[in-house]
Amino acid sequence: MWDRVKHKFEKFPARMGVARKIVELGLRVGENGKIYCGDVEITDVALARGADVDRRSIRATVEVIMDDPELAAIFSNIFPAGALLKNVANDLGFGVVEVEAHAGAPGILAKATQLISQEGISIRQAHAGDPELEENPKLTIITEKPVKGDMIQKFLAIQGVKRVSIY
Repeated sequence: MWDRVKHKFEKFPARMGVARKIVELGLRVGENGKIYCGDVEITDVALARGADVDRRSIRATVEVIMDDPELAAIFSNIFPAGALLKNVANDLGFGVVEVEAHAGAPGILAKATQLISQEGISIRQAHAGDPELEENPKLTIITEKPVKGDMIQKFLAIQGVKRVSIY
């Protein structure tokens, strides 16, 4: 996806930052040129603060998106994925497994969830960071109960895994 988006904004780093922030937050650009999180309108000023740019960069980015049918098709169909429970997992009695891997390594999610399943632990959520949006993307798995720390070596044995945190 970013290959399609990059060339439209490569000469304008602020606009590229806005486009990344829109995708990162699961925002969409409506047909009316307004920005939404689900059905909630997000002001240009609020997004500008979040993206650390001037509000005019927001408008300029939206105009580029609206004027390009390919970009409009992408940015008008993005929706938020929902709440990530990572920061409240402990409070809810859940566990968290974070796996950092080499970008593009296949099968990590499948193998990680298989290890958890073999322990008889149910998975509440799984979220994989996008390597094109994040410098160090992580696979975050929220489990019904904490995973034992001695499982770290099993996760590290998965081809492509660099680091594992269990908490």
